[in-house]
Amino acid sequence: MKVKICGLHPARDVQLCIDLGVNFLGFVFYSKSPRNVNIKEIEKLKSYNKVNSKFVAVTVNPNDEFIKNVVLDNFDFLQLHGSETNERIKEIKSMGLKIIKAIKIKDETDIEEYKKYENADIILFDTPGMEKSIEFPKELISKLPKGERFALAGSISQNNIENIKKLGVTFCDLSSNLETDAEIGYKDHQKIKKFINKVNETKN
Repeated sequence: MKVKICGLHPARDVQLCIDLGVNFLGFVFYSKSPRNVNIKEIEKLKSYNKVNSKFVAVTVNPNDEFIKNVVLDNFDFLQLHGSETNERIKEIKSMGLKIIKAIKIKDETDIEEYKKYENADIILFDTPGMEKSIEFPKELISKLPKGERFALAGSISQNNIENIKKLGVTFCDLSSNLETDAEIGYKDHQKIKKFINKVNETKN
């Protein structure tokens, strides 16, 4: 099971996630989000030995200036949550980045949308709630395409990861369920450790 943890803080959370072997570390660039990263903090990312982890910039319709000035030197992947087309994805990839394209799933017909984005390296099937923790419909999980190119987000936790794996999911994305109960956007390191331990248990 590959794991992406989103909404991380560049100084506080990164080393823990690297040490735990988290595959993808996501940093949100969206001004309306409580998890929005201060661009000044991004310089700190250069100080880490990523080992096998990848850094992901999570964005909505990013322009070329932002990609060149902020993303290129600091991130391995760009995650797109806007109205980006397959052609736009191709343009961004030509700059030297890999792409995660998020698709909002409300019903079964939405799943087929992924076929429009053949240039994306990874397709993330997400709920319409963006960062609000809305549960992904269980009856649709088994209908999602399988394989390492496809990831699932939406109310995933240590309590349901075993069942989600049984439905064929091999790549999951978490954010709010790994935060403290007291503060939105503030990751709970004990919750992260427990989740990764649970994922490791399911491999056995």
